[in-house]
Amino acid sequence: MKSNKNTNIFDYVKKKNYKRFGLFFIAAFVLLIFSKLSNDYKETIKLKVSLINVEDEIIIKNDSSNYIEAYVKAKGFALVPFLFKNSKELILNSKDDVTIKDNQFIFDAQKQKYLLEDQLGTAYELLSVRPDTLLISFSKRASKIVPLELVENITYAVGYDLKDAFKFNIDSVKIVGSSAVVDNISSLSTKELKLTDVNQSIDKTIDIDISEFDDIEVFPKSVKVAGEVTRFTEGTLDIPVVITNQPKSVNINYFPKTVSVSFYVDLENYNAVKPEDFRVECNYKDLNKNLTYLQPKVVKKPSFVKRVNIRQKRIDYIRL
Repeated sequence: MKSNKNTNIFDYVKKKNYKRFGLFFIAAFVLLIFSKLSNDYKETIKLKVSLINVEDEIIIKNDSSNYIEAYVKAKGFALVPFLFKNSKELILNSKDDVTIKDNQFIFDAQKQKYLLEDQLGTAYELLSVRPDTLLISFSKRASKIVPLELVENITYAVGYDLKDAFKFNIDSVKIVGSSAVVDNISSLSTKELKLTDVNQSIDKTIDIDISEFDDIEVFPKSVKVAGEVTRFTEGTLDIPVVITNQPKSVNINYFPKTVSVSFYVDLENYNAVKPEDFRVECNYKDLNKNLTYLQPKVVKKPSFVKRVNIRQKRIDYIRL
């Protein structure tokens, strides 16, 4: 009984020593790692050059030549991320940081080391760069600005309608592609804007439709469309009929002398509609052997009136 008790005590002490040793070992290892990472090292870092603000028609050739090798001095802590990735992005502005010659962007890395230092950060001391000058090749496609048209299929709720025309946030877009295709495009349309029972103003983003064209891009790829929808009502006014192009040698009498013109207008402008804002004409030259009456047409109306309709479709006349 006593022997078993001694064995258990021995095992307990043994386990305690192993745990303590393990803790000391881990602590020593961590301290060693921190000590190593606190030291200065010299290392070569690959910088992948990315250009921003590049014109839409330019295609950059992405290959292994678009890299700069930066030889730096830094603490081990700063170099740890490069154990998991072999490069860092270097962003250059195509408008300010490079020059262009013979379909190449030219970046003088030696003269503009400050750009590299700024993006590397204070943790890195830049010792040297290679190559001194970086050449980034590109090709250029044809481009053109074309107007944009809206394709819409909209029904409005009873008593509602579009007050004015639809408005785009832009009125034209840039198309980019082969010259054979670009030269034959005079305009582009949006994809269909389909809405039903609309009773409030419209504000939508719609993609531009290039499905009919191969190998072209459009910039931007979508546009915002806005339209004010408000309540509308119908009104009626009696408007005098005017005969035009009547020969001086011909005298006629016609009836009726006025016609009822119905108009569709938004409530806000209803009281602003006046008879003098309209003009109804009958063109005497439209008469022919088969037509024994004059046809009235509205030739003038207020710009804010949506649509008009003449209730009398014919004006009878007799020659005197």
